[in-house]
Amino acid sequence: MKVFRMAAVLVLMAGPAYAQMMPNINLLQDGPSKTDEEKAADAERDRAYKDTLKKIPDAKKSNDPWGAMRPEPAKPAAPKQSARKAKAGSVVH
Repeated sequence: MKVFRMAAVLVLMAGPAYAQMMPNINLLQDGPSKTDEEKAADAERDRAYKDTLKKIPDAKKSNDPWGAMRPEPAKPAAPKQSARKAKAGSVVH
């Protein structure tokens, strides 16, 4: 009985592997091509779509009700420079 189970498992696992080795078949390769009128209509449709996208206004600032509750990100502090410059080997108090 174990032999039949193992054979069934191997058959089930071999199916997808065999499908990956098959050459790619494109069923629409010899399909109908577009006429000049259809190509012109597609070009006009694409141009109208791009023009419409240009007319969309920029996004407004988000309406965040909790925005005032969050602190602003901290800016990195500039290093402080002392008025006196330390000489090599001397101690500054």
